[in-house]
Amino acid sequence: MNAETQYKLSAADLEVVLALARTGTLADAGERLSLDASTVFRTIQKVEKGLGQRLFERTRAGYLPSELALQLAGHGEQVEAQLEAARSVLQLQPEQVSGTLRITTTDTVLHGLVAPALKALQASHPLLGFDLHAGNELASLTRRDADIAVRATKRPPQHLVGKHIGPIRVALYAGKKGGIQRFDDTVAAQASWIAPDDALPEHPSVVWRKKHFPKVAPRYRVNSILTVAELVAQGLGIGLLPVFLAQRRVDLTQLTEVLDECQTELWLLTHNESRHLRRVSAVYGYLSQNLLLE
Repeated sequence: MNAETQYKLSAADLEVVLALARTGTLADAGERLSLDASTVFRTIQKVEKGLGQRLFERTRAGYLPSELALQLAGHGEQVEAQLEAARSVLQLQPEQVSGTLRITTTDTVLHGLVAPALKALQASHPLLGFDLHAGNELASLTRRDADIAVRATKRPPQHLVGKHIGPIRVALYAGKKGGIQRFDDTVAAQASWIAPDDALPEHPSVVWRKKHFPKVAPRYRVNSILTVAELVAQGLGIGLLPVFLAQRRVDLTQLTEVLDECQTELWLLTHNESRHLRRVSAVYGYLSQNLLLE
């Protein structure tokens, strides 16, 4: 018999392989499992020795899982789901869910849509905790870096389960402190523009400005749309903003009609392997009904 058939893989082994496949580092895997990095390392070494083959390639970028490691991680996800289902059965109030749910989105959508929606959800499910990641990059739902993503895109990834929330409409705004009440070519040439920097080179607002006002050089370049809103509100200049974010504020003045060329779509996304988990299903269902763009 070879080592692979002799070694008895345990649920704990699968849990460690799954955590390292998701995170790519010993420290992050240990943090998820409440273990130190050396324990994760020793466990992986033990499993690899027992199986007689490497599960991870050690690189500068982290631990890259082999095809076998990915297969084992898939089984680990099934065990994880079954354990969560079993724990749910034991809850005194079956309608409640518990655990920590990871949501990834942009800072604009987080502050403008997700956070207000979570307030009521917290009251319904007090045992739920949330890890909220705000960034322009899409965290991997396949590796379970996040359970749910709320993203502005016209083409959501085909391998994810998605619900179309609605269109994100955009208009040009000024701050009431700035004194600009109208918009024309003269204002466009003379006003200070506040715009995303190279972190968002394909953002619809950037594409629109370069198309219609190619000679405009923004005075302020920032790395998030939320920061555009804050600087515009301070009266530092004009900027393109999502209507859902700006319409709730009394310190902004809308200068244009909605700009159809800037419109994109808001999607609620999760992975097919995650949507049956009770905490994911509960939050996904709630957000699908309560993320309100207008």
